[in-house]
Amino acid sequence: MADAAPILHLISPLPQVSPFDVNMAIDAGFAHVAPYPGVTLEAVRGLTQDMMFSRPPAAARRTGLFIGGKDAGLALDMADAARAALLPPFEISIFPDPSGAFTTAAAMIALVERAAGGLVGAEIQVFGATGVVGGMAGVVAAMAGGRVTLVSHRDLAAVTGKAADFSHRFGVSLACAAAPDAAAKATLLPRAEILLCAGAAGVEILSQAQLSAAGRLKVAADVNAVPPAGIAGLDPHARAAPLPHGVGIGALAIGALKSRLQHALLTRMRVGETATFLGIEAVFACARELVE
Repeated sequence: MADAAPILHLISPLPQVSPFDVNMAIDAGFAHVAPYPGVTLEAVRGLTQDMMFSRPPAAARRTGLFIGGKDAGLALDMADAARAALLPPFEISIFPDPSGAFTTAAAMIALVERAAGGLVGAEIQVFGATGVVGGMAGVVAAMAGGRVTLVSHRDLAAVTGKAADFSHRFGVSLACAAAPDAAAKATLLPRAEILLCAGAAGVEILSQAQLSAAGRLKVAADVNAVPPAGIAGLDPHARAAPLPHGVGIGALAIGALKSRLQHALLTRMRVGETATFLGIEAVFACARELVE
């Protein structure tokens, strides 16, 4: 059954699956997309086994599992449960990308890395790190060699648990800071060489005056495309637009690469000769390839 129809099973712990992910899967050529909302972690093993044992091994590589939702930790746990359920030669491909966070973070860091000429040893501050994209952006930036600080807009406790969890999962070092007001930001920003903003839509995180205070800045990037931008004055289309210090990368530039990246990875799942696991390392490697 080498010519078996490609099927993507899309699971989410939320009451609905993401229409964005459904559209992306169909546009990547999957003949059938089966959505499963409200899936619990405990249900993942049984669902995965039903996905793989219902087709002969020759069709396994035409079967994929995409894991959505909004919680990175839960999506990673689901991916672990699915991988543990696999039994050769019935392996299926698995791709966790909750809320598009893994592909968005990878696209963001790939563009920033290129604009900065590398991130090894760079002082990187992630504002909006309490969210799913911000946390994963910190992980990917650390994988690229940066010295990363996750910055909470509330108190320190809002990011310390996430930093500990991600440090354990990925073997990266993540520092934490709190910047609930302008005074706290003024203390942090002069040390930053890279600024990543991943706050809520329509919320300005850094003003132009605050950006001007970041005298060591090389690159700033923002994933918020809803006005006002997370970084004041940054054009959402910018790929390396001049800032008071360094250059800026806007949300739509990041989003364009994110969409290309997700399309490429879904296509890899559909046409690959063997089943594959598309974890954050593979996602970032693909993002780097696409910006070259």
